[in-house]
Amino acid sequence: MADRSSYLVPAATVRVEQEIKRSRFIATVARAPDRTAAMALIDRVKGEFPDARHHCWAYVAGGPHDGADVGFSDAGEPKGTAGKPILNVLLHKGIGEIVAVVTRYFGGIKLGTGGLVRAYSSSVQRALETLPLTEHVEMTSLAFAVPYPMESSIRNLAERYALSIDGVTYGEAVSMQLEVPRDLVEEISGKIREVCQGEVHFT
Repeated sequence: MADRSSYLVPAATVRVEQEIKRSRFIATVARAPDRTAAMALIDRVKGEFPDARHHCWAYVAGGPHDGADVGFSDAGEPKGTAGKPILNVLLHKGIGEIVAVVTRYFGGIKLGTGGLVRAYSSSVQRALETLPLTEHVEMTSLAFAVPYPMESSIRNLAERYALSIDGVTYGEAVSMQLEVPRDLVEEISGKIREVCQGEVHFT
């Protein structure tokens, strides 16, 4: 997505299974806002399939464009054949706050490094094809003080932009706090100055 303060995130947990040369590959994909949530999902999947040979995984915590917190593991498979390919699929899709675990039950036939890369990549790809998504918008707090007569104008502005008013305190002026999408901060700040004819103090 072009707007980097909003991005797609999983709206549900999905699981897809495929068999390749007698090995079962079970891909589980879910939302994970941070590393702690990702590791919790990975541990849960391991608990569901305790007798599986491998639980290979990758996650992208935060927005997909941040290059932020990512992690992956081959979990015993040859280096570079599982975790990194899973991560590459996730990053290519541009989905944030996501974790994928691919559980493998070995079927007795070795797939080779190329075969493993394809198996793990395609398992996650198939899961992503069925994954419902929702938009996550990064918000920031905008705090300011305005003269009393301007309060109703600010409330009208907040309603027009569907903004949440997080706090209002009354002193010498009206102190207000709005939750604003990060990419709209400059625009909303300008609108506040406009409706208050410059009589606003941002804190």
